[in-house]
Amino acid sequence: MNRSAIEQGRFLSPSTEDERAVVEAVEKELLIAGRWRPATDGHQLPVHDPSTGEVLCHVADAVPADAVAALDAAAAAQLGWAKCPPRERSDILRRAFEQLIARADELALLMTLEMGKPLAESKAEIVYAAEFLRWFSEEAVRIDGRYAVAPNGQGRLMVMKQPVGPCLLITPWNFPMAMGTRKIGPAIAAGCTMVVKPARETPLSMLALAKILSDGGLPDGVLNVITSSTAGEVTAPLIADPRLRKMSFTGSTEVGRTLIAQSAHQVLRVSMELGGNAPFIVFDDADLDAAVEGAMIAKMRNIGEACTAANRFLVAESIAADFAERLAVRMRALKVGRGTEPGVQVGPLITAKARDSMRAFVDDAGQRGGRVLAGGDALDGGGYYYQPTVIADVDPGARVFREEIFGPIAPIASFSSEQEALAIANSTEYGLAAYVYTSDMRRCFRVVEALEFGMVGLNQGIVSNPAAPFGGMKQSGVGREGGREGIEEYLETKYVAANV
Repeated sequence: MNRSAIEQGRFLSPSTEDERAVVEAVEKELLIAGRWRPATDGHQLPVHDPSTGEVLCHVADAVPADAVAALDAAAAAQLGWAKCPPRERSDILRRAFEQLIARADELALLMTLEMGKPLAESKAEIVYAAEFLRWFSEEAVRIDGRYAVAPNGQGRLMVMKQPVGPCLLITPWNFPMAMGTRKIGPAIAAGCTMVVKPARETPLSMLALAKILSDGGLPDGVLNVITSSTAGEVTAPLIADPRLRKMSFTGSTEVGRTLIAQSAHQVLRVSMELGGNAPFIVFDDADLDAAVEGAMIAKMRNIGEACTAANRFLVAESIAADFAERLAVRMRALKVGRGTEPGVQVGPLITAKARDSMRAFVDDAGQRGGRVLAGGDALDGGGYYYQPTVIADVDPGARVFREEIFGPIAPIASFSSEQEALAIANSTEYGLAAYVYTSDMRRCFRVVEALEFGMVGLNQGIVSNPAAPFGGMKQSGVGREGGREGIEEYLETKYVAANV
């Protein structure tokens, strides 16, 4: 792809040759012990373009034996990798960061083809993903411990940090590059080896990232990648293997519960970034223009296919109608289409099943008295498209308020008091992200402290930042990714009692 095709967010439509070239450039086999190899049984997995439903290419479809071979490689490489100087680990991450930035155009196109999001959003994700590599390249040389005199003066206390060991990293399809770097970056920085299992829907971005890291000097066996259509089957023997010491998963709460249960036998260290049901609360003293702008970001980033996406809009009664109409105007103006087309702001959903779930949400809300102000239906033709949708007067008991939407639907309900807003916001088993708009500083602190969520966007519609700890409360997960806290998930704390 012509490197000048993407400039300052303005995209030219790539040619069919551009698309074919970026797909053909990706290694499509398993990466095990530094070697690209086919699956043991030779089977392959189709990768689809969600804008058409057509097959882009095929990648190796691993079986359990391949996964065990990947863990063999990670276990064999662990001791040597743990001894690698922190500066060398840092330099590898820095080189990979630079490559992601330099190749952002082609990597963005690759992501759009396999996942569907518009090119502008794909490039934004590449830059965001690269920042995790840069952040953790800097953290790699700042792993420290402490030394102290025992309180009774008898001896010394020493605390050191060491890599936890071989890790299983399972990444989702919605942010196929960033969710990889958010896990791989701290693992490399800490000195851990890995087996990575990307989502079956979007394996190409991870395969491209693995090649970049390998070319950047990452030793053989440190990063192993297995693509497979049967995630449960290929990961089960790894989770049961005593050589594995950590598992990190991003995905649904339902799958997360299963993995946590499986991990109990080996008492694995786990990091779980699970589902969300984010409230977006707008008080009557909020800057309404800013709130609508923030709502568009919080709802429509990544086509709404994000665990941090605003899922429930709670708006003060006095401004609810005005807010709903302004949001509907903005949503109706969005251009829907294939992510490679100029001006497109909303791409297809990942699968036909995801599109059909949007229909079910809207139908249920309508049956409970909700009023569709914008959208409300799938688009005709190929691909898995659904109109950006706004539903007013939503019953809090509707499915669209109780379940994670993962699509372009904005359901709105009103509240009459701060206490009611907080009660509705917290009435969920999820606790990942929340958003609050108010100009009252006292209310800011009251509400932020009362919300049972791991992240809060205060007068802004985005919370993600590589320098900040990402994670949730309640059934939205365990542990944190990003920030100074992110590398701690990959380190063991060892205490030495010294009689000196």
